[in-house]
Amino acid sequence: NTTQAWFGLQGREENGWTAIQFKRLLDTCDVMDYPIKSGTNIVIYAYSLEDPVIIDGKATIKYHGDRRYTRAIPLQSYANPPPESKFSGLDYFDFQLYNYSVPSNETTYHCTVYKVPAKFPKRRHAIAHKAIIDPANIDIVHHMLMYECNPSAVFDDKNLPSGICDDLGEVLIPCTSNIATGWAVGGDYINEFPDVAGYPVGGDFEIKYYVIQMHYNNIHQMSNRTDSSGMRFYLSNELRQYDIGYLTLGQDSDATAIAIPPYDDRLVIDSYCPALVTQVSSL
Repeated sequence: NTTQAWFGLQGREENGWTAIQFKRLLDTCDVMDYPIKSGTNIVIYAYSLEDPVIIDGKATIKYHGDRRYTRAIPLQSYANPPPESKFSGLDYFDFQLYNYSVPSNETTYHCTVYKVPAKFPKRRHAIAHKAIIDPANIDIVHHMLMYECNPSAVFDDKNLPSGICDDLGEVLIPCTSNIATGWAVGGDYINEFPDVAGYPVGGDFEIKYYVIQMHYNNIHQMSNRTDSSGMRFYLSNELRQYDIGYLTLGQDSDATAIAIPPYDDRLVIDSYCPALVTQVSSL
């Protein structure tokens, strides 16, 4: 590429780490450059263990060998999320793991049942939630989903189920029907609800228990990782005009439900929803 569209700003070396700050336009209008778009971008990077050789102000970079990698990185936000400082002073609660030993398997789905803390005896509105991603594990936490449990679900509050999702089996059946929220690589860490609505929690709200499913993508099968990721909910001081509810529609994302044959230009998957599901209550 004969056109220079990247511009270095500053750099530093500290304790064996090298950091470089640079800038470029989101779209350089150069056919040799990829536009930087909202959401997840796949970044290719490589490095050598030797410093560049600088002669007459020009640097010669050593070959990287097999030290070449890819990383999915959100370079541009979807929705310009608000700063966390906007919610300072508000009550909040966390559904969070604490020093969970991540298995060395390449893929792990870990599930934990949570209950809204008893210190909220009256119904409150969650007005925003934050994905708490352990900084030490940002490379292996792929996504998390929070499911509502059926109102009839009952658990031992002193020993809430937690473990490999498949191992928990029937214990999780009451908690797999509706996804309340989630986060995945490329998503914004903070999501704020509309000013007129909030997600009800605590008090007389019928949903008492939730499950957070964590997916770890441990491609290097490391065995020395402990994780404390989770989800935080910020609560308003006053109830808002409307309750937020969730309705999950679509096809299960398993191998038998969504299997795209090779070399297919177009694939249509039909889903059927009975009228009763979307019927508006007369209350």
